[in-house]
Amino acid sequence: MLEGGAGKTSKNAAAPADALAKPKRRILIVDDHTIMRDGLRALLEGDGRFEVVDAVENGREAIRVSLALQPDLVLMDLAMPQMDGLAAIQQLTRRSPQTRILALTMHKTEEHIRAALQAGARGYILKDSPRSELFMAIESVLNDKVFISPAVAGRIVSAYLDGGEGKQPAVRSLSDSLTAREKQVLKLIAEGRRNRDIAEYLFVSVKTVEKHRANLMGKLNLHNTAALTTFALQNTILTE
Repeated sequence: MLEGGAGKTSKNAAAPADALAKPKRRILIVDDHTIMRDGLRALLEGDGRFEVVDAVENGREAIRVSLALQPDLVLMDLAMPQMDGLAAIQQLTRRSPQTRILALTMHKTEEHIRAALQAGARGYILKDSPRSELFMAIESVLNDKVFISPAVAGRIVSAYLDGGEGKQPAVRSLSDSLTAREKQVLKLIAEGRRNRDIAEYLFVSVKTVEKHRANLMGKLNLHNTAALTTFALQNTILTE
């Protein structure tokens, strides 16, 4: 969890001298852990520059509240029930492009970072980052700059130097090998739906969904939900 709890932060201690003269930047917190939501709210509101408009527990609520309240920035967790952060980021980027999104997560893999940025996030920061880094990330994203936590930024650079960008066209061509039903299942997976939800939506058994998921992983040589979601975003399957 982010270092430096609210109890150690006096009112307006970290804010510039003229912070109170400026309109507060409005932030929506999205995380499925109550303690994390409460801690972030106390930390941000204690700073003096920010107003937390709401704190919700999943991507579906994030979209509903964002469209209603139009926050300046959304702090978005990635792993959540009902609709995960990646699917929510993709939809919010399309439906509310003026809202900036900062991914706040424990995931440190290159595929998670790339997926979040490709979905539309303007920043990526880890939950174990220090408080000062969180504020730096928020200010950067609000000022239309991209911020990637220094702890993981090297992964993106390494992937680029290793030729990761050059490999993407070959990966994209694999989408042609998928059946219409497999693309439909892949889209639902990328939207953050569980096997049971997908089965109910398609009027099939959970075992059938599991078989489709296994076929997708086999055909695409991908091994987890995050990788499938990345592939779906790269191939615009979410918008088909």
